[in-house]
Amino acid sequence: MISVRRAGERYRGGDADAGIESWHAFSFGSFYDPDNLRFDAILACNEERLAPGAGFDEHPHSHTEIVTWVVEGELTHRDSAGHATVVGPGDVQRLSSAGGVRHIERNDGADPLVFVQMWLAPRDPGGEPSYEIVRGIADSTPYALPQAGALLHIRRLAPGERTAVPGANAAYVHMVRGAALLEDEELGPGDSARISGEDGLELQAGAAAAEVLLWELGG
Repeated sequence: MISVRRAGERYRGGDADAGIESWHAFSFGSFYDPDNLRFDAILACNEERLAPGAGFDEHPHSHTEIVTWVVEGELTHRDSAGHATVVGPGDVQRLSSAGGVRHIERNDGADPLVFVQMWLAPRDPGGEPSYEIVRGIADSTPYALPQAGALLHIRRLAPGERTAVPGANAAYVHMVRGAALLEDEELGPGDSARISGEDGLELQAGAAAAEVLLWELGG
């Protein structure tokens, strides 16, 4: 089964007066949809846009795997476990909040910041928080998230290029930029697809280059 969700269907959150724009693919914060709480391990897929100087003040997380992909600009991260990093395009950032951690996310740069943040449910809640950043991850290198039984594949497709959708129990596709054809559905920026019980699927980029995040779930 393939369920396509369009960018225009996402719930808009954030605080425009504070320079924060957010688009949520699942129930999040004050927006509650009992039929859209999660897909397999994925609890949230948020696109965030922060103006220069804007950000999220220190706030808590627990029992969540948080994976961040920067599209444009630079994200400054600081947390209560002592990590302080700047995350740029091409970097994968993971924060395992485990039994509890607090962090700050800001745009301390001069340019607008756009990032996609995905929350996944761990198989075993609790434990000690941990943090990792992989700089400049390659297309051919999936990022393993064993805590949630998931693999993240980043695909940067040339015009017309094809890539296989992982044949897993479930897969989640998020289009970052460009367009790609999945079966007979064209996916554009911000569109997503939730896939279950399918094998042998491919994505084919359109006339321009495309960037897509593919989650292989249920491993």
